[in-house]
Amino acid sequence: MTFQPRELFPDRSARDLFGAEIRRHREKADMSLRRLSEVLNYSKSHLARIEAAESLPYDDLPAKLDACFGTDGMFARVYALARNEPFKTKYRGVMEVEKRAMTIEEYTCATIPGLLQTSATAERLFRVGKPEAPDTEINAMVKARIGRQSRLSAPKPPRCWFILDEAVLRRPIGGPEVTYRQLASLIERGTHPRITIQVLPFEAGEHPTLGGSLSLMTVPEQSPIPVPYVEGARSGTIITEPDEVEDRRENYNLIRAMALSPHDSEAMIRAAMKDWKAC
Repeated sequence: MTFQPRELFPDRSARDLFGAEIRRHREKADMSLRRLSEVLNYSKSHLARIEAAESLPYDDLPAKLDACFGTDGMFARVYALARNEPFKTKYRGVMEVEKRAMTIEEYTCATIPGLLQTSATAERLFRVGKPEAPDTEINAMVKARIGRQSRLSAPKPPRCWFILDEAVLRRPIGGPEVTYRQLASLIERGTHPRITIQVLPFEAGEHPTLGGSLSLMTVPEQSPIPVPYVEGARSGTIITEPDEVEDRRENYNLIRAMALSPHDSEAMIRAAMKDWKAC
């Protein structure tokens, strides 16, 4: 099967532009990725991910590319923009919706929602997901994730409703201390008048979103119709079909009915904290 390089959209993001310029200059110079990796003394697999706009480069790569292709600092300038876009294009769409949302309702089955993560939790999750990524890329992603949380303390924050599967409390992300501090942060967040946190216990049994995560975001221009976003370990999709939107709305309402009350949920979180502190 002939390899088909990923289509890039230079007008959509600086990360795509950076990858597109590598590809354009490389092909203009009649160089393969392998040959370019040898010239730059750079990992071919990492270079391929950068060219496909799937990963950010190490800080020294832009200068090497400018020297290789004689582009007078062009790659360095584009990189300065690209490093401010730590997330892939496919995730930026849902983040734009999140920024405008008046109401955010979220269920997560395995991890703390991004809007509630501590920096230590976020750092560990990014590192395990991208073990070859340099510190600069991981730090940029952590900064971006924590930056999203500023909306929760803004003058007019969204109304947020988070339902966490009990598994979220039982899995040690980053070890017992990081997990303990993360759960303590949940207790603190739950005191905010516009944030409600519930736990869906194991004893609730099966439910329609088992094994995945679901977000419902209500934006002013579509109110009261929510924008559902379903996510797995490596993929995420915004739901647009009216029938499927209604299905996701009903799914979330069912999960909410099956979850513990906010008071009982806090008690379960505190009990889990004791377990992690003992560790």
